[in-house]
Amino acid sequence: MSIKDSELILNPDGSIYHLNLKPEHIANNIILVGDQDRVEKVTKHFDSIEFSTQKREFKTQNGFYKGKRLTVISTGIGPDNIDIVLNELDALVNIDLITRKPKETLTSLNFIRIGTSGSLQQDVPVDAFLMSTHGLDLNGMLHSYKTEGIDNPDFENAFIEFTNWSSKKARPILINNSKILEKIFESDQTYKGITATAGGFYGAQGRVLRLPVQDSDFNKKLDTFNYQGIRITNLEMETSAIYGLSKLLGHQALSLNAIIANRATGQFSENPKGVVEKLITYALNKLA
Repeated sequence: MSIKDSELILNPDGSIYHLNLKPEHIANNIILVGDQDRVEKVTKHFDSIEFSTQKREFKTQNGFYKGKRLTVISTGIGPDNIDIVLNELDALVNIDLITRKPKETLTSLNFIRIGTSGSLQQDVPVDAFLMSTHGLDLNGMLHSYKTEGIDNPDFENAFIEFTNWSSKKARPILINNSKILEKIFESDQTYKGITATAGGFYGAQGRVLRLPVQDSDFNKKLDTFNYQGIRITNLEMETSAIYGLSKLLGHQALSLNAIIANRATGQFSENPKGVVEKLITYALNKLA
C-alpha cells in the first residue's frame, strides 16, 4: 500500500518536505551538525561541492573530501529536529518517492554527529574529544516508536532506582552506538562514555534561572551514577535520538563531541571554535 500524501510530504519539485532534498542529493556517509553555520566549517575542507540547499535550519552541502563523497546537514537543536532529519533521510534512500512504497532492498546510511557538549566529569576536560558509547534518552521522543530490542532494561532500571526518576517523566532508554563506526573513529585522542540526551537546555539539564526545577539534584545524580564501571560523561540534546532512530531504521551512527564546558568544575573553553575545528579535521580524516 502506498504511503499517504499527508504522511510522506513532498514539495512541488518532488523533494522531501523539510530538508528540500532528493535522493541524488545525499551520500551514504552523512555528517550531522547542529548549527547551520557549522556546515561550511566542515565543507570548506572539501575538494569540491556539488550541491547546496537550505530550508529553515536544515542546511545541506554535498561534495568530495579526498575522493570520498560526503554530505553535511545541519539538524538544528533537539531530539524533535532529529526525528525530522533522520526519518526524511531514511525516506530518501528506502522509500520510492514515485510509488510512495518502501523499497524491497534497503540502504544503510552512516551518520556521524560532530557536536558540542558539556562534560559532567572532572576527568573529561574542556577541549577534549568525546565519543559516545551510548546515548541515554531522557527526553521521551523515542517512545513514539516501538523501542523493544534497542533498549537496555537492566541499566535503565538501575538508573531509575538510583535517581528516583519521576514517574511523570518518560522512561529513560539506553541505546548503544555503532561498533563498526566506533572502530573507525576511536584513538588515543578520544575519551569515551555515555552521553545523556535531554529535551531542553535549561530546566531539562538542571539549569535554574527563574523557574525551579523538578529535581534540584539532577546533575549530581548524573555525575555519580555508575553501572558496572560505566559512567555518564556528558549531557546534550541530540545523541540518543540519533542512536535510537538509526537502530530502528537499520543505519549506523556515531556521535563525536567537542567538550567546550565542564559542568563539574565550572570551566568553559577559552577557544570553543578552535576545539570544534580540530574535531572536524579529525573526523574528516578518519572518514577518508
